[in-house]
Amino acid sequence: MADRILLSAPHMSGNEQRYINEAFETNWIAPLGPNVNAFEEELASYVGMKGAAALSSGTAAIHLALELIGVGKDDRVFCSSLTFIASANPIVYLGAEPVFIDSEPDTWNMSPNALKRAFKDAEQEGRLPKAVIIVNLYGQSAKMDELLEICEQYDVTVVEDAAESLGSEYKGKKSGTFGKYGVYSFNGNKIITTSGGGMLVSDDLEALERARFLATQARDQAKHYQHSVTGYNYRLSNILAGVGRAQLEVLDDRVKEKREIFNRYVEGLGDIEGLEFMPELEGTFSNRWLSVITLDPEKNSVSPYELIDALEAENIEARPVWKPLHMQPVFEGNKFFVHSENDTVSERLFITGVCLPSGSAMKEDEQALVISVIRKKLMGAT
Repeated sequence: MADRILLSAPHMSGNEQRYINEAFETNWIAPLGPNVNAFEEELASYVGMKGAAALSSGTAAIHLALELIGVGKDDRVFCSSLTFIASANPIVYLGAEPVFIDSEPDTWNMSPNALKRAFKDAEQEGRLPKAVIIVNLYGQSAKMDELLEICEQYDVTVVEDAAESLGSEYKGKKSGTFGKYGVYSFNGNKIITTSGGGMLVSDDLEALERARFLATQARDQAKHYQHSVTGYNYRLSNILAGVGRAQLEVLDDRVKEKREIFNRYVEGLGDIEGLEFMPELEGTFSNRWLSVITLDPEKNSVSPYELIDALEAENIEARPVWKPLHMQPVFEGNKFFVHSENDTVSERLFITGVCLPSGSAMKEDEQALVISVIRKKLMGAT
């Protein structure tokens, strides 16, 4: 593993140990304490929201957001299809039904065209969704203006799943701050990490206080242990929050490094016929969490899996684009709305896409090797 080039490895700043030592020295080891409080305040300040709740994962944050909205048994929630399954699993936790929305080609995120059709269909059935989960894939913001306008027309609450897009911007505003609730992930492969963790952000401070209550087993105010509603063990530990504080200090550096990696891929691979890069919508600023390409099968005979295998042979990790959730066996039979009759964008991207190594600690000579392997595989088969 020492010589392996990973997809997106953790990148420590060197300052994490100071916050960890403070937690040990003050004996704040439990899932509360000064680091937790400070991490919430610092993250909320960075993205420009009034408050935040530090949690054990981004999945927990989505779960709590949906519960705060009031999603329950037999409700419907619209969700981006081209995303990791964690975006949709909390819908199922609450006994609700996920309805999946296709991507569009300009951002690879939720299609306004498909969302409109989904709402019209739901309106005809008399079953409007309780919420819409909009995902910002690989760091690229969705078309938030168009999507929010549709949701506002039907008075449906938006949860912005910005698990992969912390540090990105849409028209000068930080990703994750457009919905009623925003969600970030600090999993080990994200742009900053707490090993495992997440954050729920909102301008509704009362709702965030409720989220913290639910995340600490929903214990009522009493000397004895009393519980009137079901709660969860979802709070982030004071130790891991310390890691997050140190990571947040270098977030802008990490975004810069990720974008430089993407630009080097463009310089090294941009001349290959049939190879395209994930677009960046005008007026947006992507953190480029992962550098992603697509391979046109009509212009290059190498499939994504063949390229992934060629990289693996050199101890380099690459992966396919997320398999759309409407194609997953666990969601067989769930409704899905396409971008257009002639183009199911999420399926096309899954078939043609490859995620390249994009760790912010990746050395330039390591990236040069990745580029060399790709060029040899694709240029030799064109």
